[in-house]
Amino acid sequence: MRGERRRRYIASFLLLAAAAVLCLILNVCIGSVRISLPEMADILRGSSQDRTAARILYDIRMPRALAALVLGGALALAGYLLQTFFHNPIAGPFVLGISSGAKMTVAIVMVFLLGRQVRVSTAALIGAAFAGAMLSMGVVLLMSRSVEQMSALIVAGVMIGYICSAVTELIVTFADDADIVNLHNWSRGSFSGMTWENVAVMSAVTAAAFAAVLLLAKPMDAYMLGEAYAANLGVDVRLLRVRMVLLSSLLSACIVAYAGPVSFVGMAAPHLVKRLFGTAKPVVMIPACFLGGSVFCLFCDLLARNLLAPAEIGISTVTAVFGAPVVLWIIGKRGKERAV
Repeated sequence: MRGERRRRYIASFLLLAAAAVLCLILNVCIGSVRISLPEMADILRGSSQDRTAARILYDIRMPRALAALVLGGALALAGYLLQTFFHNPIAGPFVLGISSGAKMTVAIVMVFLLGRQVRVSTAALIGAAFAGAMLSMGVVLLMSRSVEQMSALIVAGVMIGYICSAVTELIVTFADDADIVNLHNWSRGSFSGMTWENVAVMSAVTAAAFAAVLLLAKPMDAYMLGEAYAANLGVDVRLLRVRMVLLSSLLSACIVAYAGPVSFVGMAAPHLVKRLFGTAKPVVMIPACFLGGSVFCLFCDLLARNLLAPAEIGISTVTAVFGAPVVLWIIGKRGKERAV
């Protein structure tokens, strides 16, 4: 049995890794200007004479594809942490209003600083998004003390998201016309406009958070069996919950700061990965969720760029098309289980 399970894990990881590499190559090659694999190889070797294709590859497509890979994995990992924290399969940054809170504070910072001709640094955006994510998460945690049913808590999270979105829209009315266009495009969710500097910063933040989450694999395994069981094994449940909240908020903040609010990935990707691997063990699910989220976002970004080219669809529109049916399937499945 252990041998079969190990083979399934290896095969699933290889499948996800291959899908990630394939989607990465397709995102780099396919677009309004097609770049073939031989041309891409020549550009990477530095032997290509086509400077236009080289600039498209290095300055536009590669940073964008790598951003989708990193941020997609971070988003799925944040969703997995929240689902583990709340013991609820449809918990996620978007549903609980965490993404909307981060979006609100980023919009405030952008309108305030851009209106005074001040350049907004990436550190400022991540810090503002983290503050907003923590604010929304704090409200959700306060609500969880007085709400017994998890479904009511999810509704409360949705309402918090609506409030934050309303505040964001109010703030945008005070922005200049040029800033409004930028804020509107960002609020729809997009991986466009990424630079190598952005990729470097988001990769460093995500790698640090990923390593910290991986260190929590054993206590999370015990936590999933019940808080009392985890406490009996010597796990500091309160400290574990604080760490999960901070890490999920940091990952959500990094995503919103760079790509805006991206919906349904944090909810759908962990469940698809769980079905693929046939396990919920954190030591397997943590890297698997990251890979699964990367594949999900790379695939959706490929469609967002090319379905209506040269126009571009908001990434949240595409992720909703593929992610929402997964969430509906989860709800239907839980309903049948309760009926039985």
